[in-house]
Amino acid sequence: MKVEIIPKTLHFKQPAGTSRGVYTTRKVWYIVLTDTENPNHYGVGECAPLPALSCDDVPEYEDVLKETCRRLEENVKANLENAFANMESLRDYPSIRFGVETALAHYRARSLQFWHTPFSKGKEGIPINGLIWMGNFDEMYHRIEEKMKLGFRCIKLKIGAIDFDKELELLAHIRRHFSPEQIELRVDANGAFSPSDALEKLKRLSEYQLHSIEQPIRAGQWQEMAKLCEQTPFPIALDEELIGINQPEKKVELLDTIRPQYIILKPSLHGGIIGSEEWIEQAAERGIGSWVTSALESNIGLNAIAQWTATLLPTLPQGLGTGLLFTDNIDYPLHIEGDCLWFDPNVQEPDIIKWLRI
Repeated sequence: MKVEIIPKTLHFKQPAGTSRGVYTTRKVWYIVLTDTENPNHYGVGECAPLPALSCDDVPEYEDVLKETCRRLEENVKANLENAFANMESLRDYPSIRFGVETALAHYRARSLQFWHTPFSKGKEGIPINGLIWMGNFDEMYHRIEEKMKLGFRCIKLKIGAIDFDKELELLAHIRRHFSPEQIELRVDANGAFSPSDALEKLKRLSEYQLHSIEQPIRAGQWQEMAKLCEQTPFPIALDEELIGINQPEKKVELLDTIRPQYIILKPSLHGGIIGSEEWIEQAAERGIGSWVTSALESNIGLNAIAQWTATLLPTLPQGLGTGLLFTDNIDYPLHIEGDCLWFDPNVQEPDIIKWLRI
């Protein structure tokens, strides 16, 4: 087997506003495993750290990726099934771990159906939330209306970018037209609130019967977050708080200290598939709920996350629609219908290698 790294820059259809700034492009590295005797047998994994957010957004990233692929090539020659079965050395590089895991899953499956599930067979969709990006009042207002018309029953709004009272106006507008039974609302503050005013803001937000809020205060303030989770009038979900917490004992310490109502897993940020499963297992033991979200991956990464998520038998809406954000994304047998992400096994698989080399 040959292991190759192909870098690629993706371009957003419209600027993506986040708590870490506005993204217009996305740098991605793809790991390609190819059977030296049969070039049509290959597996592709996506490595996509987020600038200024991922714990593995480090200067030596490409060096680590190259060394990882060199060792992977050597291990595969010895035994494919045991290649990187133990990826302890990659705990601090979750996006690389995710890329290796999913390249191997693709290679073993010989198709984009990594695991056999009703989703991979096209029989069931995965419920997802409609994501409303940060923007000014008018932009967010129109985006909300568009999602509602498309049939989404769960909408997630990123807040903290405009005046708080304006954001409350947006929520009030939705609630005037749709009850909690018709539209479930999630908000993501991306750490925008301060510990001193967070509880008061949560009380004001609770008037709109929200499902949950992600990361009300910035990560790293465990005691303050624990107090909020104890006193909050509606559920808190941790997201950025989990980044960089890669050792099992540290995960347990965080969950036992903060006791959130939910955690949100992004495999590229939170330990790959293996690391995310550790989080989910420990959270479940403590009665803490969870759901899975993609992190601005292309359809290659999105499909891998969705195929894995389907094995978890999700009931809550997941966050799996971001592969549609790019102008130069690769076409995959993925589509959104109503409020679900679907995989169509009858659609011909794309020529991934050709797309990678464009």
